[in-house]
Amino acid sequence: MKVAITGATGFVGRFVVNELQRRKHDVQVLARREGSARSYFNFPVREVSGDILRPESLGPLVSGCDACIHLVAIIDESEGSTFDRVNHQGAANVARACAEAGVDRLVHMSAMGSSPSSPSEYGRTKALGEEAVRVAGGRWTIFRPSIIFGPGDGFVSLLARIVRLNPFFIPVIGPGTVRFMPVSVRDVARLFADALERPEALGRAFEVGGPETWDMNAIVREIAAALGKPRKPLMHFPLWYGRLLAAAFSVLPKPPLTRDQLRSLAVDNVADTAGTDELFGPCARKFAEGIREYLRPRSRHDPTIGI
Repeated sequence: MKVAITGATGFVGRFVVNELQRRKHDVQVLARREGSARSYFNFPVREVSGDILRPESLGPLVSGCDACIHLVAIIDESEGSTFDRVNHQGAANVARACAEAGVDRLVHMSAMGSSPSSPSEYGRTKALGEEAVRVAGGRWTIFRPSIIFGPGDGFVSLLARIVRLNPFFIPVIGPGTVRFMPVSVRDVARLFADALERPEALGRAFEVGGPETWDMNAIVREIAAALGKPRKPLMHFPLWYGRLLAAAFSVLPKPPLTRDQLRSLAVDNVADTAGTDELFGPCARKFAEGIREYLRPRSRHDPTIGI
């Protein structure tokens, strides 16, 4: 099967491309700069220059393809890249290009908790992106994962850095009782590849979560244990303090915390995954074992401390 992919060089995208290559699919990826994608993979990939915000560049990406996997999204805004432009309009552009080219199926990455009533702009624009995919006229499947963990992730790796940098305690914004269903990036990649082979997945949206539910306190404690710091206590800070931090971080090119992320983290990120498990099989990789694949205790002589 010939498969076009947007977001191939991102955290999830690299695992999806590897999974498709393992299954002998013919993959071509969207690259904003010529040659920018090739260094991410240990095998040749076909690149098509383009940008999801330039609809005219998407025809060459999807032309002649059997399927398209759309993974591009942002979790914080920067100049020229707003939530609405990328998460909503970008998805609409890809969906229309697929429909116009007669692509047999589009598999779209959304997020658990996406809703027009989400407290965060991220969640609301992801919901708008879903709706754009539905109305474009093509044949689609939507996945809504909870937080995704694995080598190169943003969530666990950021928390691990916080654990390492605070010698006496681990700061947690709020009570730490918000719940998540952490899911392995390897399981997510499997689902995207499986969806290409399952006609029963067409026209359906699937919630994606791991086998266990964790609250933020438990997540942070497990990360600390994986780093060899199981006794470091948690110290909770009020939400208003988190908002002050986010405001201060907003001047940075890549802020570690934004006000919109705080709004996302204020509500449970859990859902019923029974339909997903029934069709595709459960996402079985457990969080505690999974993060130990890429987190490890570091000595003070470790040259990678601070990375």
